[in-house]
Amino acid sequence: MVQQEHTPSPESTTHGVGPWSGEWPSDDRYDPDLLRDGDTRNVIDRYRYWRMEAIVADLDTHRHPFHVAIENWQHDMNIGSIVRSANAFAAETVHIIGRRRWNKRGAMVTDRYQHVIQHPDVVGFVDWARERDLPIIAIDNVPGSVVIETFPLPERCVLLFGQEGPGLTPEAIEAAEAVVEISQFGSTRSINASAAAAVAMHAWILQHVTFEG
Repeated sequence: MVQQEHTPSPESTTHGVGPWSGEWPSDDRYDPDLLRDGDTRNVIDRYRYWRMEAIVADLDTHRHPFHVAIENWQHDMNIGSIVRSANAFAAETVHIIGRRRWNKRGAMVTDRYQHVIQHPDVVGFVDWARERDLPIIAIDNVPGSVVIETFPLPERCVLLFGQEGPGLTPEAIEAAEAVVEISQFGSTRSINASAAAAVAMHAWILQHVTFEG
């Protein structure tokens, strides 16, 4: 896989862009309302003024073949942030295991551009993954886990994360092909769940994405 090049637009700011200047583009990927009023969404410059459906369709052409799964039993506020990171690293799909409702605040509306599937329980999720021959890689610092820094993450896999505090359930650990942990060097026993998820996703990127330049 090759990282796509991207050149920032000079009109772009941290607050987006104003109304389109000059003749409007005829490409149907562009949204007339955004062209008229400006685009303040948190999207990269390539997608400025694009319709949401057009962005999703374009992302679908280069999503990475890893999935992200999160157990949702306690309405964890980290879930939204994990979804946001999954979007940033172009994960194929995010899987919510447990409660259908989840805290979307941290997602910053990135869930609109990210495929999300809900599974009522671990059994249903495991069945889904096995039907597609997707190995489940659990991320948790439990006895028997191996360090992610030296673990060869499969190209096609599901990275499975638990709740802040209790971590993964025994059922989820049992279903995993491997359990990996992120090496730590300070006094705290664990790092924030959303931070751990971002580290794990980037570890996959470092192993499977080719960088040019």
